[in-house]
Amino acid sequence: MNTRKIITNSITTSTQHPDYEYEIISIIRSTLAPKLLKEKIREYHENDIAAAIDLLKKDERHKLYSILDTQTLADVLEYSEQRNTYINEMSIRRRAAILSCFEVTTAVEYLHQLDKNQRNILLDLLEDDLKKEIALSSSFDKDEIGSRMTTNYISIHSGISIRQAMKELVEQAADNDNISTIYVLDDDNTLLGAIDLKDLIIARESSSLESIIMTSYPYVYASELIEDCIERIRDYSEDSIPVLDENNRLTGVLTAQDIVQLVNDILGEDYAKLAGLSSEEDIQEPLKKSVAKRLPWLIILLGLGMIVSSVVGLFEPVAAHLTLIVCFQSLVLDMAGNVGTQSLAVTIRVLMDEHLSGKQKLILISKEARVGLLNGLILGVLSFVFIGVYLILFKGQSAIAAFSISACTGIALLVSMVLSSIAGTVIPILLKKIKIDPAVASGPLITTINDLVAVVSYYGLAWILLIHILHL
Repeated sequence: MNTRKIITNSITTSTQHPDYEYEIISIIRSTLAPKLLKEKIREYHENDIAAAIDLLKKDERHKLYSILDTQTLADVLEYSEQRNTYINEMSIRRRAAILSCFEVTTAVEYLHQLDKNQRNILLDLLEDDLKKEIALSSSFDKDEIGSRMTTNYISIHSGISIRQAMKELVEQAADNDNISTIYVLDDDNTLLGAIDLKDLIIARESSSLESIIMTSYPYVYASELIEDCIERIRDYSEDSIPVLDENNRLTGVLTAQDIVQLVNDILGEDYAKLAGLSSEEDIQEPLKKSVAKRLPWLIILLGLGMIVSSVVGLFEPVAAHLTLIVCFQSLVLDMAGNVGTQSLAVTIRVLMDEHLSGKQKLILISKEARVGLLNGLILGVLSFVFIGVYLILFKGQSAIAAFSISACTGIALLVSMVLSSIAGTVIPILLKKIKIDPAVASGPLITTINDLVAVVSYYGLAWILLIHILHL
């Protein structure tokens, strides 16, 4: 890597990060000859070039496509979030060449968004080995591990010498750059273990290969669901995890980059589901499709909101008699909602572990209830003090009336936060128990339940404490 690329990736504390994107744009818009343009642009990191592409006009992008060689352009597009859009701007043969430089999973992702005719034309232009890899990856559902694996790995057979193993490594490294871990197979390609590159390099020629093989190396099966084994994968800090078929033969590997992407996808999907959205929704999705995905949840929330509103209506005499308490209704509702959402996020995260026992679930509920209680006590006391002082200084209330109202608010805050913490934990656990995805259903449901709990707690306490006991 050249000096500028190293600087781009370094962490600078004393100087401002240079604006590489506009430097690149200026170079592309210059009148330099193609060879000089290519040399200057290649001084920059691929990530910076990808960022600059987003700021270029279509004709300027075509100029860049023409200047860069296929491998460099493929490396640049790997960093772009608009990768598919830019590939579609190229000729069919250039697209095929770009796909040949991508990881198989990236190529499959691009092919899946094409119509059947375009996909078949592109496949016909690809080499047979790549076609086979694409067919293998496409044979798995998108939620199976096999759809994310790559064939970029080094493998050797058992029974050979250290010298022969090094020779195999050198030969295969020309086509596969994922060389930090070497997988050892038997004659049927069944996985026997793995060898760390460092151990192979420092091994004496007189040593046997078997003496440096890690036979307890982690692995997953291609047909496993991603969500079922993502926790297990993440527990290991290996550079790659082997993926096996049903006969324990090595089929592919998950690289560290693949694993990071899997974790991000799972978390992103759960985050989208918490809002009642689809994880596939993005900026390029048609308007009608986005509306169709969101509208059903909004209709459900409208119905649940009407239930909450009807409960609020039951306390109309309380609000009419003591209008001042309406000012602090949103405070109690918002805090209850925030606490419930926090507990929900923690619970969804924990429920990713399929082997969670009943005792562990009870411990989780107990912990979240205690967290809600402690936070409720602190915030309740703060509310009691500050709301009381506020009512005395700015609303002209007597000390007894002011601190009675603030006490009611503080107690309601405590009660609603505890109950919301419990609801945010128990509801997703119950939904999981009855085979309903808690990430999909919990968010909208808990939002409404938290509002209901907060309203009943606040106005119920006001009715009992302020009207019937203190006669305010």
